[in-house]
Amino acid sequence: MRRLLRSVLGGATAALAVIACTTPANPANAADTPYDVLVFSKTAGFRHDSIAVGTQAIRDLGAANNFTVTATEDAAAFTTGNLAQYEAVVFLNTTGDVLNASQQSAFESYIGGGGGFVGVHAAADTEYGWSFYGNLVGAYFASHPAIQQANVKVENRAHAATAHLPQTWTRTDEWYNYQTNARSTARVLATLDESSYSGGSMGGDHPHSWCKTYNGGRAFYTGGGHTQASYAEPAFRAHLLGGIRYAAGRAKADCRPETGYTTLYNGSTTGWSQAGPGSFTNADATLTSVGGMGLFWYSAKQFTNYSLKLDWRLAGDDNSGVFIGFPPSSDPWSAVNNGYEVQIDPTDAPDRTTGAVYTFKSADLAARDAALNPAGEWNTYELLVEGERLQVFLNGVKINDFTNTDPARSLAGHIGLQNHGTGDDVSFRNVRIKELGGTPGGGNTTVQAEAFSSASGVTPFAKAGANGGQTLGYIDPGDWAAYNGVDLTGVTSFRARVVSGGPGGTIQVRTGSTSGPVLGSVAVPNTGSWTTFADVTTALSSVPSGTQNLYLTFTGSGGGLFDVDDFTLVRGDGGGGTPGTGPIRGLAGKCLDVRGGGTADGTQIQIYTCNGTAAQTWSVTPNSTVRALGKCLDVSGGGSADGTKIQLWTCNGTGAQNWSAQADGTLRNPQSGKCLDVSGNNSADSTPVHLWTCTGAANQKWTLP
Repeated sequence: MRRLLRSVLGGATAALAVIACTTPANPANAADTPYDVLVFSKTAGFRHDSIAVGTQAIRDLGAANNFTVTATEDAAAFTTGNLAQYEAVVFLNTTGDVLNASQQSAFESYIGGGGGFVGVHAAADTEYGWSFYGNLVGAYFASHPAIQQANVKVENRAHAATAHLPQTWTRTDEWYNYQTNARSTARVLATLDESSYSGGSMGGDHPHSWCKTYNGGRAFYTGGGHTQASYAEPAFRAHLLGGIRYAAGRAKADCRPETGYTTLYNGSTTGWSQAGPGSFTNADATLTSVGGMGLFWYSAKQFTNYSLKLDWRLAGDDNSGVFIGFPPSSDPWSAVNNGYEVQIDPTDAPDRTTGAVYTFKSADLAARDAALNPAGEWNTYELLVEGERLQVFLNGVKINDFTNTDPARSLAGHIGLQNHGTGDDVSFRNVRIKELGGTPGGGNTTVQAEAFSSASGVTPFAKAGANGGQTLGYIDPGDWAAYNGVDLTGVTSFRARVVSGGPGGTIQVRTGSTSGPVLGSVAVPNTGSWTTFADVTTALSSVPSGTQNLYLTFTGSGGGLFDVDDFTLVRGDGGGGTPGTGPIRGLAGKCLDVRGGGTADGTQIQIYTCNGTAAQTWSVTPNSTVRALGKCLDVSGGGSADGTKIQLWTCNGTGAQNWSAQADGTLRNPQSGKCLDVSGNNSADSTPVHLWTCTGAANQKWTLP
């Protein structure tokens, strides 16, 4: 079955202090503005004897946390007018069919208007015939073993419902198996370790609690809460409170589905180094700053096109930031001078406050303020880097969109966490990254379709085989997705990787708006199944130059037309035609350079700070030559050994002078099968380039003119 229908900164290196900690901290919440919660516990099947104590527990939580509680088992409460007074509705161990058609319609309108839903335990054993509810709750109940102790693995410790919990939460309850895995449509907060108890049937990925946005509203679900004893547990009560606060819009969180990320830090500091004074303590899979000003940076690898996610918390009016795009260095000021900082400090000036690209571009302050959790609570950043474009998301909301135009800087390079100084206390958790591939800017540009700027109807969908782990899914006729700030200069055709087990349809490529001019259309067929990918291509015409807002609009008949994995904007003829002329940028944003501007055969090629001279002006013919100063980029002697010199030489048409740009950003010499590489991964001026086995590392990534 396809899926359920959807609705509409030199300093000495400081040692990292490692501290063991097993006791979870209590949640620290600022006072919420008052709100109202409806607790609904009607049953048309099995009735849990914990409903009364669960209701009282929520009343107690409300009295202590500034919300009022109305409890009912009367479905007549589900009218548009009555529901409008509540910020969240809790389905507390409901079972069976509990709402009629008109009541269902009223609840759908409530969620569509921005309402919140909390599902507790048997809420997943409710309304099997109502697809809207099934999508909202996230998964239906399948079975359960006997009540027993189990280990709950907490994978998201930024959400208000789970931030207070240890990584492994051991408790006793009735553990549900579900008919489907909620991970494809929700952000999983915690899973069950099936090796810790008997009767689990979902294998290595058994979601237990999750959150999501759905059809304009917010939803939280927990599989806990069967037993009366659950509601006397402080950790479970705090778990439930966090879910209610999220659903009511009082706690913000990134609840978008998340797959395909690699952990850089979740307790282990392998690969990390401290630059400059100060340090970070490491306790309970949490880094906390000590002194400074320094930088804890991931020295093991540089990154080019990626989505970086991390969770952070300020103790009060503090200062920190996340640095990206800087070269390897033990001097923390190198990151300041060569990279970019996404600031963390909500009380500073607009161009240096939370969400700002420090001193370069302010965040959208209204959007930032609406998405920001206060000091003492956790927030989540996503820094989405595609070529020289950086988008900043706070708790799932886009708050900044910045493009680097400084040839001396680049967004490609290392990432790091700032310890700003004594008294500036910040903590970080769960630093993870997803490398996106592609070659944005210069040559062909590949965009992950799910990385849209705005959209209607569609949503990211986790899928095996998809590049980056997700597709743009739930595509129905009339849906659309927008991608802001896309460089269309020289684009002549459009190629999309698609998959469809449905009727298929059409992708229209537009600029400006959903009704803007159609640059081209391409039919998407049924590809054979929802796991069989195919490429579709169309020529584009009347393509405007420069940075544009690109729109994909979708047409067809029926629902569930197709998914789009990624799309590529092809420049020139894509293979051997129109040259591009300008700088070739590589490691740390530096330029490919003819040493000393010499023109003699055998002159060494190197990287150097970009300066716009003729020694850095290259003419690149796709799948052919790369030329500067009237001569060609050449593999010395036509060699193929690692470390072979790359030089300037009189153009002669041999394979030693043939270069082909690859989809992963590398520049390959087909004759040798090896890549243009910055020697020793060193970004210092005058570092030579040479031939080397292709690895796809940052010192082999190039942005072509």
